[in-house]
Amino acid sequence: MAIKINLDLILEKRGMRSIELADAIGITTANLSILKTGKAKAVRFSTLEAICKVLECQPGNILEYSEE
Repeated sequence: MAIKINLDLILEKRGMRSIELADAIGITTANLSILKTGKAKAVRFSTLEAICKVLECQPGNILEYSEE
């Protein structure tokens, strides 16, 4: 996959656990795990917006493009 998910790094910098983020944005920990591992086929803008709001970051901090 050419899109890398940096969610673990941001969570670590913020001192937050996945379960706390999932609760704060209103998704299941299973769905957050799918997103974190890069197995998600898509992400809703509303979910991305909620993540950025809670983690006080930009979408580009979470998503990174790299050529394979």
